Amino acid sequence: MSSPAIILEAIARLRCVTAQYNRGLVILAPHILYTRHGELHIDATTISRDGNPPRETKIGTFKLDGLGELTLTEPPFTPFPLFEPEAEKYVGETLLAVEMPQDQSV
Repeated sequence: MSSPAIILEAIARLRCVTAQYNRGLVILAPHILYTRHGELHIDATTISRDGNPPRETKIGTFKLDGLGELTLTEPPFTPFPLFEPEAEKYVGETLLAVEMPQDQSV
């Protein structure tokens, strides 16, 4: 399966991916696949890097070509509540984004 196909499935099924990144192993929760300057990028939260959790949870940008040995993992992730799929940087560039839960407050 190609890297874009793995990411598309991860986003659609809310599954994390493992990848080699900067000579280390990362587990990412991809939230969106989009193009920037004609190249594929994902914005994702980092679940772990070399077995260690991040200091803070945030959305990071990763060039898809920079992620090696992508594999899909089984446990689902919950979308990061501060992720904004309608942000200006994604307009006209989004290939697929997670569906954000609707606000239940009335």
